[in-house]
Amino acid sequence: MIRVALVDDQQLIRAGFRMVIDSQPDMEVVAEAGDGAAAIATLAALDPPADVALVDVRMPGVDGIAACEALTATSPTRVIILTTFDLDEYVVAAIRVGASGFLLKDAPPEDLLAAVRTVHAGDAVIAPSSTKRLLARVAALPDRREAAEEDERLSALTDREREVLTLMARGLSNQEIRAELFLAEPTVKTHVGRVLAKLGARDRVQAVVIAYEAGLVRPHH
Repeated sequence: MIRVALVDDQQLIRAGFRMVIDSQPDMEVVAEAGDGAAAIATLAALDPPADVALVDVRMPGVDGIAACEALTATSPTRVIILTTFDLDEYVVAAIRVGASGFLLKDAPPEDLLAAVRTVHAGDAVIAPSSTKRLLARVAALPDRREAAEEDERLSALTDREREVLTLMARGLSNQEIRAELFLAEPTVKTHVGRVLAKLGARDRVQAVVIAYEAGLVRPHH
């Protein structure tokens, strides 16, 4: 079972998500919280921990960004940020602190369920066009304080690993990368794993952000 936590200050939204998730044979809601502080405390007490947390970005007190940073730093729980706007400035910050993707609050139920399963499987929600636009925005941000460190991390990649990262940054799945580079799928998984390890990235989203920030990939390229 995929253990899901719901973090949103609107009880009706949590109830709707709970209904959708609990209707699935492979998922269960194991915790709810109405703000970031409650989420951090509630999820820390879970044993075993939640697999995936759906976290609203805008909440009173401790917001979704701070909650995401605390959760990803202290537990294996993967965070999907919930937002009303697909280019919400807060989402960029959330991805920087460890979110595995984001989802619009008005997304169809099947998109919500697919996102939970994708993130639980160790991947990140980076395929939708809105996410690609978000990643393009990351490259345009003026704050490049960590650019030198990230460029140094890129220098540790082999030529093949750079190729794989470039294709990841363009939104390709492992299967699509396999077809593009004529590699076996286990080989692609190995390359992706090495890229994440060398970059110190939690998942594909963070690796892709690093690729954009370091200039390996340009927006709309």
